[in-house]
Amino acid sequence: MHFYNLIKRLTKDKKAIIYVDMDGVIASYNVDKPGNFALKRPLTTNIQTLSKLCKLKNIELHILSVCRFNNEIDDKNGWLDKYASFFEKDKRHIISKEKYPNYASKELKLNYLKSLKTDKQIILIDDDNEILNTIYKELKNIILYQDSELID
Repeated sequence: MHFYNLIKRLTKDKKAIIYVDMDGVIASYNVDKPGNFALKRPLTTNIQTLSKLCKLKNIELHILSVCRFNNEIDDKNGWLDKYASFFEKDKRHIISKEKYPNYASKELKLNYLKSLKTDKQIILIDDDNEILNTIYKELKNIILYQDSELID
């Protein structure tokens, strides 16, 4: 409830878009076994918190995730359909490294966020400190949260 209340206060008088990473934030992540997203365990506490947030009138909830190969985009969408369908299909931004082979995940997410043209407050929830630090250095107007903030 802490994170829900925090976001509710933060967005009381303004609209916000919350971008949520998948791997390690709403789905289990095992460094030794990447891929096969359909078998990832849902992190239900985080999913429940986000499900409550998407009901707030000033909040848009989006996925911002990176995968290694193009075919994993369908896997991630199937997983979302099964475990977190409140993330609307048009608000799922899954970027394949196969399409951008010379970019690291931090660069792909940074470039995506830089490309946004909105007057809404942008919030990013991620579990990767390298990604969070990169975005913090480049985009001062984005509010960043480590995934652990979701847990009460």
